[in-house]
Amino acid sequence: MQTDLLDRVRKLLAKAEDEGCTPEEAEALTAKAAELMARYGIDRARLGALRPETDKPADKKFTAEAPWADVKMHLLAALATALRCQCVQTQTERGPVLHVFGYSSDLERAEILFTSLLVQMARALAKQVVPAYGNSAKAWRRSWMLGYCAAVVARVRAAEEAAVASAGADDAAASADGAASAELVLADRSLTVRLQVSAAYPRLKKKRVTYSGSGYGDGYREGQKADIGSGKLRSRPAGALRG
Repeated sequence: MQTDLLDRVRKLLAKAEDEGCTPEEAEALTAKAAELMARYGIDRARLGALRPETDKPADKKFTAEAPWADVKMHLLAALATALRCQCVQTQTERGPVLHVFGYSSDLERAEILFTSLLVQMARALAKQVVPAYGNSAKAWRRSWMLGYCAAVVARVRAAEEAAVASAGADDAAASADGAASAELVLADRSLTVRLQVSAAYPRLKKKRVTYSGSGYGDGYREGQKADIGSGKLRSRPAGALRG
């Protein structure tokens, strides 16, 4: 059942990314895909509560390739967090490492979304005309990408919140069956993930991402147009994160 739902996401976005698809059709297909991706996350969580062997806590480490390695890691961390994972960035002799903790299904969703959005962001950035005034071209592009990341993550988070609200309404209508509510299931999973992180990293501090370029607003507007439910598994794009 869950695999069928994710397959529907892949098919919807294959249509949305087709060159013959109109902007209006693509927007409708993308919205439906994002909705299904969020519903998939709820369904996997509920199944995992009944059959723990189907969705276990996991973790994975990623490194980033140039160019824009810090922005790529920021995008993956923000997406993973929106999808109920937790991330810790560490520094090694070979460079920064992003350690992502979460349930297997949520890690899967984060990787699928990241793979698609990284490609979309690169293509969209390539079409931008860098202003001839103000900051350097490099600073402008970096701020543009951070704006793009903020927009797509906000949309992913909104889709997740809508799915949780819808599941809550279903729980209220079927409260007599005695099953745990989606809210309780997700709260239990969040606690498990937090304990994972605490066990691995007892002492942590928050990190803030800053920028100096003036392209943030343009990037944010472009990010509002991105496909946020893409499940098409592509070959690794140049400069992607490595797991």
